[in-house]
Amino acid sequence: MDTRTALLAAAAALIVASAVGAAAVPGAITDPRETNEPPGRIDIAGTTVAPGEVRGETADLRLGTDLRHRGSTVENVTVRHRAIGSESGLLVDETTVDVGDVDFEGERTVNGTVTVEREGGYRIETVVFADGQRRQERTTRVAGVAALTPDYADTQVGFTEGAVWPTVAVSVVEADNETATLSASVSVTNRGDEASDDVDLRLYLRQAESNVVAAEATETVGTVRPGRTDTVTATVEVPAGYNYYVDAALFDDDVLVDETRGVANLNPRETITANETVRDVAFSVEDFERGEGGVGGDGADRAPTDDGSTDGSTPGFGPLVALVALVAAALTARRRR
Repeated sequence: MDTRTALLAAAAALIVASAVGAAAVPGAITDPRETNEPPGRIDIAGTTVAPGEVRGETADLRLGTDLRHRGSTVENVTVRHRAIGSESGLLVDETTVDVGDVDFEGERTVNGTVTVEREGGYRIETVVFADGQRRQERTTRVAGVAALTPDYADTQVGFTEGAVWPTVAVSVVEADNETATLSASVSVTNRGDEASDDVDLRLYLRQAESNVVAAEATETVGTVRPGRTDTVTATVEVPAGYNYYVDAALFDDDVLVDETRGVANLNPRETITANETVRDVAFSVEDFERGEGGVGGDGADRAPTDDGSTDGSTPGFGPLVALVALVAAALTARRRR
């Protein structure tokens, strides 16, 4: 056997021996750089819940999940969120966020969203999966969702609430026996951090005992600086001699955002408050008709008398009532005979 053949035979024997040793001792050919790296681990470090888009019936809850990773890469990571009604125990919404392979060191936030109804409370269950295997879970409870303000009604301008300064102040500008011109001043405050956009102020003056709307007005509330209070004034004309509720409302793009009430006592014998009436008094519908001839509709002078009727007619009586009175008097006289 020549030298070349002997060397080839020795090399082949060495390769066979190495292969047999590697099979007999697992990990014998493992890269020494990987022997000290721990297996990949991922868990939940913390969770947060914040309101997202708020609508009339539903609201979005923005969920933040802080994932903490250590060790080697964790493959195929997903985060599942479930919103469950606190009282019913029913599943309301579910969403899954695909994170993918996680190889970062430390913590990272994964965001998700669930949609719930604006009522009651909810239990938010968050579960982390790695390659289809459940790794860790966390439960967060949410209450008071109904208190969230819908986006369409999100304005910081509202009626001023003060113990002394009136929210609605009414003064008489001009008055006669038939009508009274009133000036209604309404106080509004910007409770936000930025200047407000324009909103509409709408006023209704309702006769206290009948709820008939005697007058109405609309004014624009302009820009109000943060933390400032402004006064908006509207002038209306109503029949004299009656008491009125002054209903005020703020509308933002035809959405009711705040409301309040004041009173205007024009009847010297009766007074009302914003929440109750002292007692009923006489009321004439004709005084509140809106016609071309003035407040009464026909141009006639109809000044209210003490009992609430109008001049030129017998208060509370008509031909039929008079006829009944005559018949009753005749029967009484006949019995006396």
